[in-house]
Amino acid sequence: MYTPEKEKELIQLTKKLLKVKIEDIKDIQQAKEIVEQLREVIRYHDWRYYVLASPVISDYEYDKLFRLLVELEEKYPQLITPTSPTQRVASELTKEFPPVKHLAPMLSLENSYNEEDLLDFDRRVRELTGLEQVEYSVEPKFDGAGIALVYEDGVFIRGATRGDGTVGEDITQNLKTIKSIPLYADFPKYGIKTIEIRGEVLIRKDLFKKINQERLEEGLPPFANPRNAAAGSLRLQDPKEVAKRGLEAFVYQITYAVDKDGNNLLGTKIKKHSEAIELLYKLGFKAPYKELKVCKGIQEVIDYCNLWEKERDNYPYELDGMVVKVNDISLYPKLGMTSHHPRWAIAYKFKPRQATTKILDVVFQVGRTGAITPVAKLEPVEIGGVIVSSVSLINEDFIKEKDIRIGDTVLVERAGDVIPYIVKVIKEARTGEEKPIVFPKNCPSCGTPVVKLPGEAVWRCVNANCPAQVIERIIYFASKDAMDIRGLGRAIVKRFYQLGFLKSIPDIYRLPYDKIKQLEGFGEKSVENLKKSIEASKNRPIHRLITGLGIRYVGKITAKTLAEHINCVEELKDWTVEELMKLPDIGEIVATSIYDFFHNQQNVKMIYELKELGVKTCKDKKEESQLDILKGKTFVFTGTLSCCSREKAQEIVESLGGKATGSVSKKTDYLVVGEKPGSKLKKAQQLGVKILSEEEFLDMVKEYLKT
Repeated sequence: MYTPEKEKELIQLTKKLLKVKIEDIKDIQQAKEIVEQLREVIRYHDWRYYVLASPVISDYEYDKLFRLLVELEEKYPQLITPTSPTQRVASELTKEFPPVKHLAPMLSLENSYNEEDLLDFDRRVRELTGLEQVEYSVEPKFDGAGIALVYEDGVFIRGATRGDGTVGEDITQNLKTIKSIPLYADFPKYGIKTIEIRGEVLIRKDLFKKINQERLEEGLPPFANPRNAAAGSLRLQDPKEVAKRGLEAFVYQITYAVDKDGNNLLGTKIKKHSEAIELLYKLGFKAPYKELKVCKGIQEVIDYCNLWEKERDNYPYELDGMVVKVNDISLYPKLGMTSHHPRWAIAYKFKPRQATTKILDVVFQVGRTGAITPVAKLEPVEIGGVIVSSVSLINEDFIKEKDIRIGDTVLVERAGDVIPYIVKVIKEARTGEEKPIVFPKNCPSCGTPVVKLPGEAVWRCVNANCPAQVIERIIYFASKDAMDIRGLGRAIVKRFYQLGFLKSIPDIYRLPYDKIKQLEGFGEKSVENLKKSIEASKNRPIHRLITGLGIRYVGKITAKTLAEHINCVEELKDWTVEELMKLPDIGEIVATSIYDFFHNQQNVKMIYELKELGVKTCKDKKEESQLDILKGKTFVFTGTLSCCSREKAQEIVESLGGKATGSVSKKTDYLVVGEKPGSKLKKAQQLGVKILSEEEFLDMVKEYLKT
């Protein structure tokens, strides 16, 4: 549809239009010219997004263009045409799944980015309804893949993607694999014959992070964000593969509901949006019932949005804003809708986590395993409230696959606690002055020739004494997930290495504290705290020591598996690859890596050296009992815990040999109940699962938390 030359022209025009402000436009003639340009670039970006699924600008930048067009058409209504992007939604679909028509249009939401936008929305709502104060419902805006679910007589009969808002793609079989979508919900009990529910498919942030860590360890590029991973999973042709992705579905809107006689129940029987969410929650759906707040007036809305923006990173799922809806559904017909969005709802968007910027240079860093990682130095850009100035380019294959060059304009994303990631290169913006990225033939730290081992995607420095590798190994050993030596962070390790205090991991336990006290920035107290932290690390459980050794492919989970089957770390030098492969979740690649590590004399010598320095390499009686205390027991948590987050509680269970899952079943041994428990409590009671209060759970494990 667009030639490369035309795309380049539209990219340049986009950059120009992003700088335009409505107050700069003086007359209708100038407005007409800008409006025509906006329509042209928005149609282009719609095509890139909806048809190619390959956007070249961020959502924030697209919203900015669309908003300017809306404002100009409102100021000069004579410029509105039937073919303007504001009058319809992009309509082209891909053809991989059968098309299906939604029972009610799945419109987009108007976006707001500040307090003034919300005040303006409230003013319009009050003007249209004649109310002095409006009751709103406010809930998180999930950043996932949109879906529509249809139930007939309580039975889930169809699930579809959003598509163009009118017609989506039938992905029923894939959605049936998601356990948070009930195959039956008792809608008939409430007189509902047919209902269509809008929702979002998500991947939990911690699971997404784990998936990406595994991909990075395998030399594969990580997924850009949870949203893209979820959307891509839904489009897999094999439902069995979809089931493996750990997808979850939140529902947040009833868009259609009729009784057996075809009477509309929205606004009559289902009177308020908050009541609709409560109904879905009661029927077993994952709905934002606890997160939703009914607000009296717009100031309460603003305060709640600001609160969530501060807390967004503590939420288990990726959010990109809040959704504000008029709570009284009977007012919706009066408020009406445009072809693009309803007038009774608005999205308050958090600071953007995606932006375009330019690659200024590329440097090469050496990791603890010798992997040479290219890092792009960027023109600093704010993404999600953080200034991003560098981003990993993963490996040489990643660079070739995306055809990344120095000088390129790139789309960068930062989602939650995931590191910045280059989503794509904006090739249409190239000027011809971009330079290819050339990998070094020698290690940038020690000068040793780099090699690419068979079956790997990364170049490595194979010099075990390479300064960069030594520093990274010490940093990792002292990290929170390993020996947890507080006060020995990256900057301190580098400083001590340069001063000659740290040349190997065992040197941590030989630090010259008298000399450190004389250094600038170190006082008596800070040195004493560092010493205490290092001494405390000597008694960490041996699974932490195994983690800290930095064996390739061996993270916390595999380290715990190894610790369960040995008494002393040094015993692993006597294990064969075949014996290691008999352990749970250890395959040939991981087993070979462990075998190679413990058959390297330098590594074995280091373990014995640590032992001589007082580091515990064998389990004591307490640790042996700790590893078995919850073995074979499955725990589920519900409600809010006062002691810690659910993730931390699950980690405690796993560290004691138990298993923590997200849903209650006949195999569940204990349900731990916090404040405001959800539907899991009722299900546990029905199945006869033993229910523990938070205090009873802590009582069960308190003797084993000190390590």
